[in-house]
Amino acid sequence: MEYASDFLVIGSGLAGLSYALKVAPYGSVNVITKRGIMETSTRQAQGGIAAVLSPQDSFDLHIKDTLAAGDGLCHQDVVELVVRQGPERIRELVNLGAHFDLACNSEVEFDLTREGGHSCRRIIHAHDMTGQEVESILVARVLEQPNISVFENHIAVDLITRHKLVRRGTVVANAEESCVGAYVLNGPTGEVHTFIASIILLATGGAGKVYLYTSNPDIATGDGLAIAYRAGAEIGNMEFIQFHPTCLYHPAAKNFLISEAVRGEGGILVNKHGTPFMAKYHPLKDLACRDVVARAIDTELKKTGDDCVFLDISHKSKDFVKARFPGIYQQCLEYGIDITKEPIPVVPAAHYTCGGVATDDIGRTNITNLYAVGEVAMTGLHGANRLASNSLLEALVFAHVAASHSQKMLPGIPKPKFSEAPPWDPSGATDSDENVVVSQNWDEIRRFMWNYVGIVRTDKRLMRARKRIDMIQQEINEYYWNFLITSDLVELRNIATVADLIITCALQRKESRGLHFNLDYPEKDNLNWLHDTIIAAG
Repeated sequence: MEYASDFLVIGSGLAGLSYALKVAPYGSVNVITKRGIMETSTRQAQGGIAAVLSPQDSFDLHIKDTLAAGDGLCHQDVVELVVRQGPERIRELVNLGAHFDLACNSEVEFDLTREGGHSCRRIIHAHDMTGQEVESILVARVLEQPNISVFENHIAVDLITRHKLVRRGTVVANAEESCVGAYVLNGPTGEVHTFIASIILLATGGAGKVYLYTSNPDIATGDGLAIAYRAGAEIGNMEFIQFHPTCLYHPAAKNFLISEAVRGEGGILVNKHGTPFMAKYHPLKDLACRDVVARAIDTELKKTGDDCVFLDISHKSKDFVKARFPGIYQQCLEYGIDITKEPIPVVPAAHYTCGGVATDDIGRTNITNLYAVGEVAMTGLHGANRLASNSLLEALVFAHVAASHSQKMLPGIPKPKFSEAPPWDPSGATDSDENVVVSQNWDEIRRFMWNYVGIVRTDKRLMRARKRIDMIQQEINEYYWNFLITSDLVELRNIATVADLIITCALQRKESRGLHFNLDYPEKDNLNWLHDTIIAAG
């Protein structure tokens, strides 16, 4: 089947839905999402949104904290743009109906919390379920819009560009490098549909599932990164993968995150003997930035051989803990852990992709009419390490600037034609009777990425990963063209592409900076490496 619209949004998190709402008055919008519309990384965000909302805070302080966390690689103009727009974007969410916690005895002032790397309290939140509150409101507003059509359980297979149409391995050259749509797999039916649009927005989130241990939901397979790279988009800073220090360690817990706000409200990291250890690693102790804390935990675990460390907030009053962290309290209780009485077992886990599809300061990629917003993008805000709770802020601000620019551009863009995007051609591909190939390669990628391209790296480990991913990609490519595609195969192909991008960037950077720590190059090298790592398909 064929679908045409003015705007095509791939992804239904905060970035995608905010953009869709802002452009809907100017044209038709198709939103595709690989699972249900609510099944996003946004919905799982616990901590909140960083913004200057207190008289005790300032734009300059928020900018300073962001630049410090980014370890020299933040784009200062982007940092200033995002920070200064923060309060207005928060007001827009409130006007849409989002409810954030208010300070005690106040009907107007927000209850602001503090997280690692922040010099003061500036995190607005809805208890410890901020993402769920924001996502619910946006979904409700999107479903009210007659100009927006939502396609659930649809996963983008590849972008369609005028310059290079990939049709079963045949490259067809056209006039210019611009995006005209995407081939999209309808998961339940197995059919591949053609979606064309004047403007395409990637808002597919991150790629945590490329690692064995992650706080991300199952959907986070780097789809937008992979399809953009294959289409010729520039990709930047993929060596900077943020590992959240505190993911719940429990055999029944798949990927439950213990918010950084727990440490912001006084939680202390201790070993199995109850001894705090963060003072050995940083003056800010438990409020150090995530990369410092994650490496500290990794070091402690390697020294002791223990499976986990513990995060203790039981010294705070029971009423406070239950009121401030109701979601975490209830979830831990279901696993037999009462966080008001005992410490929480935690381990680091892959959490956030600081790199991504390279964009300018209005969300444009190097491919005409293709924008990228949110975790899939590398805007320059995060640099070598994301400051806590800056991610939802970035999504809000860049959805706004991208929407403002693209709706102005829409009248001057020739409407694409279906003739420019020939129907998907399976060319004799058959159903596979060897799905074990998918599951085997999926597990192998995630395991060697954790062991070789994790929190601490070496060139030797990275080269081992390079050999493995080259071999696996060749096998996946042969399998992909011989058999009818499924959602599992599409996701496997994508995590293999993303793993390759991470390894490539990590091998290029011959220093340690931010989230990239290589034992062979333990120091920063500002002379040679004070710049982004940019790669593109040859």
